[in-house]
Amino acid sequence: MVKLVLLHKADSIYDDEPDRVYDFPRAYLKAVEEGVGDWAIYYEPVKAGRRGYFAAAKIQQVIEKPGFEGRYLALIAPGSYLPFDQNVPRLSKGSPWEAALTDPDGLPKKGGAQQLAVRRLPEAEFTSIIRRGLPANLETIEATRYDPARQGIDDPIIPFERPVVERLTSRPYRDVAFRRKVREAYDYRCAMSGLRLRNGGGRPEVNAAHIRPVERQGSDSVRNGLALSGTLHWMFDRGLLSVADDWSILISRNKVPAEVSDRLLGPTGKLLMPNNQQDWPHPANLKWHREYVYGQIELDDPVPWS
Repeated sequence: MVKLVLLHKADSIYDDEPDRVYDFPRAYLKAVEEGVGDWAIYYEPVKAGRRGYFAAAKIQQVIEKPGFEGRYLALIAPGSYLPFDQNVPRLSKGSPWEAALTDPDGLPKKGGAQQLAVRRLPEAEFTSIIRRGLPANLETIEATRYDPARQGIDDPIIPFERPVVERLTSRPYRDVAFRRKVREAYDYRCAMSGLRLRNGGGRPEVNAAHIRPVERQGSDSVRNGLALSGTLHWMFDRGLLSVADDWSILISRNKVPAEVSDRLLGPTGKLLMPNNQQDWPHPANLKWHREYVYGQIELDDPVPWS
């Protein structure tokens, strides 16, 4: 097994879905097969955008792409994809993170290796990029972010150095990383009500909801998330609400009184979208929710408006 860098462009001719599948030509088959069972880091090239290294995922399997001779698909292990809390810039102190992209003088090489869509990544370089993109103390950062009692404390917090692979596999860590990215994408505003509420300490009241739950093969991609207020999150998870292909909010009218939905939802009746289209909910995730959750769940607990 070997760790890899996978080049990804949003407007690529290849059918990439970073949290599900990576589409690539035969030239990279040997390298990708070596990466099966190990982790890969996604990289956005300069001409495609500003993200640099932006996420990690584990490669589960490689198959031929049906109907496309000479093309292959790297299937991503369900639940392994995790966007970085901070996108990692291409250079660190003027030098590339990858030795394969670095000239002897420490400056970036031109052309050649930099254009490879799949690159083998030494363990030390993988660790350095993960450490930069997913801080060891992310849970502490989030827990103390809006805590007035901690403001003004001068003593630095010495973080527990969580191993990098544990950061990628720990459910509590991943939950924090997912919540931070989803709420940031929606500018801390509920996607259904349009409200941006904060408590007295400045803490956002909005939740981060998985559209397709992780335990049902959902991912921690922002495209599998919605920023929702507590009550709307509860309703969404219990199938009382969903979202149509045109972003209209669907309401289970036989379970949700009109006076309740009229108070809770925004006037347009449509989902409020992130500014960055790359963060918009994936239609496949919304379709899954409509087919397997919306209107399918019997309510055992009392409704919050009763």
